[in-house]
Amino acid sequence: MALLARVAVPLTLASTVLVFSHAAEASKDNDTLVFASDSEPENISPYHTGLREGVVLGRLAWDTLIYRDPRSGQYQPMLATDWSWEDSTHLLIHLRRGVSFHNGDGFSADDVVFTFNYILSPESKAVSRQNTDWMDHVEKVDDYSVRIVLKKPFPAAFEYLAGPTPIFPARYFKQVGLEGFSKAPVGTGPYVITKVISGQGVHLQRNDHYFADSPIPKPAISKIEFVVIPDADTRIAQLMTGAVDWIWRVPSDQAESMQAMPNLTVTGGETMRIGYLAMDSQGTSAADSPFKDLRVRQAVDYAINRDGMARELVRGGSRALYAPCYPSQFGCDLNAAVQYAYDPEKARSLLQQAGYADGFDTEIYAYRDRDLVEAVIGDLRKVGIRARLHFETFAALRNDQRAGKVPLAFQSWGSGAINDVSAIISAFFKGGADDIAKDADLLSWLSTADTSMDDKVRQENYSKAIQRITEQAYWAPLVTYSTNYAFSSDLNFTAYPDELPRFYEASWK
Repeated sequence: MALLARVAVPLTLASTVLVFSHAAEASKDNDTLVFASDSEPENISPYHTGLREGVVLGRLAWDTLIYRDPRSGQYQPMLATDWSWEDSTHLLIHLRRGVSFHNGDGFSADDVVFTFNYILSPESKAVSRQNTDWMDHVEKVDDYSVRIVLKKPFPAAFEYLAGPTPIFPARYFKQVGLEGFSKAPVGTGPYVITKVISGQGVHLQRNDHYFADSPIPKPAISKIEFVVIPDADTRIAQLMTGAVDWIWRVPSDQAESMQAMPNLTVTGGETMRIGYLAMDSQGTSAADSPFKDLRVRQAVDYAINRDGMARELVRGGSRALYAPCYPSQFGCDLNAAVQYAYDPEKARSLLQQAGYADGFDTEIYAYRDRDLVEAVIGDLRKVGIRARLHFETFAALRNDQRAGKVPLAFQSWGSGAINDVSAIISAFFKGGADDIAKDADLLSWLSTADTSMDDKVRQENYSKAIQRITEQAYWAPLVTYSTNYAFSSDLNFTAYPDELPRFYEASWK
C-alpha cells in the first residue's frame, strides 16, 4: 500500500503557542467559540447541502419535531409534544405552543406543512431527497396538529424526524425565497445565524429566547464563528496560535504530536462515516469504460489494502470494511458482504482476463481526504490501474457523478447520523439521482426492506442487497472513519460517534 507520511506538526509552530497564549484566552474572554473546517456548504439551508459542515450548522440553528438523545438513543419531544400512528401510513403529531422563530414569527402547524410539502416538491431542488421522500404529503389538522401521510409504511420514520428534517418559517421563506433564505436564514434553534460570508464562514449568536422545554439546554457560550480554512496545516497553526478554538479531521500522526501540548485537548474515535469507491458499472462516463466489466471492478476491490489504510492512515479505531454500511446500523449484515481480501496478484489476474494485461488509465474523483485517495491511487498503480486525481468540491463531484461523468470516485458518507441502512444503501441504490448501479433487483429488495414493519423481512432484504452490491462490486467499501478533534484546553467538548459536534453543549472551563 502506498502510505504517505503526513507532515509532522512543525516545531516552529509549537514554539509559538507560548508566545500567543493570550490569543487562546481571547475567545474565552469574548465568549466566542471559533471552529474551523476545510469545506463550506454550498447552501446554508440543511435541505440543500449534503456536506457535514452544513449538517453541523443546521443542528445549531434549526430544530426538528423529535429529538433523539445521543446517549440513550431515546426519542424525546422537541417541536412536537407527542405523536401517534393512526394507521401504518398516517402519523398524527401535536406541536409545541409558544415557540418563536429567530425573526419573531410564531411557530405553528403552517410551518411544518409548508416545510415538508415544499421540500417534497420538485421546485425545492432539495439535495438529499431520501430524507423526506418517504412522505406523500403533510396536512394541517389544526393550528398545532399535523398529519404526515406516508407513501408506504416506513419503520425508520422517527429516525428521520429526529435528524435531517428541520422546520423552516413558512411566512419568511415565502417572502425571501431560497436564495434570500440562504443569505439570511431563520430557524427556531439554540443559535441564531447573524451573518453568512461566502467563502469565509458563518457567525452565530445564542438564541436567548430559546424555548425552555427543549431537550437541548440553553447554550453556555454566547457566540460561535465557523471559519473555512482549506489547508490542514494552516488550521492546525491557527489552533495553536489561538485564532481558532476547535478543529477536526486532524490526521492521526499529527493528533499524537499535539497531545503533548498543554494548551490543547485532543480526542477522537470511530464514527459512523465510511469511505468507499464508487465505480461506473453502467459505463456512462465512456462507452468503453473498463468499469463496465465486473472483473475490473473486482480487481479494484482486491487491489486495496484496507487493513493498512485503517491501521496506518486513518487509525483511531478505524477498521477495514467490506459492507456498504456502518456496522451498527439496522440492516447492516456484515456476513452478507463478499470480502475481497488484499490480493494484488488476484487483481492483476482479473485485469488480464478482462483484456487489460497492461492495465489502463482512468481518473479518480474526490472531494476530501487527499492522503487516503493518494494511498488508493498507489494501490491501484501496483496492479496496473493508473488513476489521475481529479479533486473538486463536494457539490461539483455530486453534480458530475449525477451527470454520469465520473468513472471512479473516492467518497465518504456519514448517513446523517441515521442508525438505519436506509440512510445509505437505499440512498444510493434505490433508483434516485445518486444511483449509479440501476439494478432492478436492488430496487425491489430495498423497497420491501424500507417499508416492511417486520424487522425480519427488513433484515432479509437488506442482506440480499448487501450481497448483490458486493458481488457486483458496484462499490468497494474501504474503511470506517475515525475523527480526531483538537481544541483549546479552555473548552469543555464531548464527541459522539455520529460525527455531530454539539456546540450547544460546549462550555468554557
